Amino acid sequence: MTLTWHALVILAVVALVAGFLDTLAGGGGLLTLPALLLAGVPPLAALGTNKLQGSFGTGMATYQVLRRRRVSWHDVRSPMLLAFAGSVLGSVGIQFVNTDGLRILIPIVLAVIAAYFLFVPRAHHPPVEPRIGERAFRGGVVPAIGAYDGAFGPGTGSLFALTGVALRAQTLVQSTAVAKTLNFATNVASLIVFLIAGQLVWIAGAAMIGGQLLGSYVASHVLFRVKPLVLRALIVVMSLAMLARVLAG
Repeated sequence: MTLTWHALVILAVVALVAGFLDTLAGGGGLLTLPALLLAGVPPLAALGTNKLQGSFGTGMATYQVLRRRRVSWHDVRSPMLLAFAGSVLGSVGIQFVNTDGLRILIPIVLAVIAAYFLFVPRAHHPPVEPRIGERAFRGGVVPAIGAYDGAFGPGTGSLFALTGVALRAQTLVQSTAVAKTLNFATNVASLIVFLIAGQLVWIAGAAMIGGQLLGSYVASHVLFRVKPLVLRALIVVMSLAMLARVLAG
């Protein structure tokens, strides 16, 4: 399909803002997916194109946190593979199931994320000790969230961040940094599935990739300077905004 030049410029600007917000708190898809649909991209192709440009944004964020040694490659390579596998299963599985029930699941997930960070007084503070073991977290929680992202995706980055704090006793900033690497793996896995299915609009994706790279680059340098309370507020706002978008649907 063809898009006008001003539509491509708008998509690039939206992707820039989304890349910045997504790196800090998740929820960038709230901006990019509706923008693609409003530009006239068909729904399945919009999902695939959204994964294309999102992969570059999370890829930039992942590169930055690894390069600056905020996250250890040794620590995240195994969870990334498990997140990748979960996302492949979710992306393939969603092709064969009735998606009506997902309209109920997505608002529940977003509401839980927002409520946790909004109403739990010390939600941005990790517990003294991890609530589950590392093996259980990597083998169960990570691929489960990966499958969710492969199938739908709203709030995935926030969900990774929340579980890292609540279950593995990571700081919110550290958990958010790790979440970037896991979200990159899930995005790439889902992108491969959509690529095989031929559900991509390359011209729209190309326009948005530049914006995503710039936005995520800037945000990755800001991330470790942001106070946890600000990060917590961003997660709540983005989760509630996505919830409102889904319910308005």
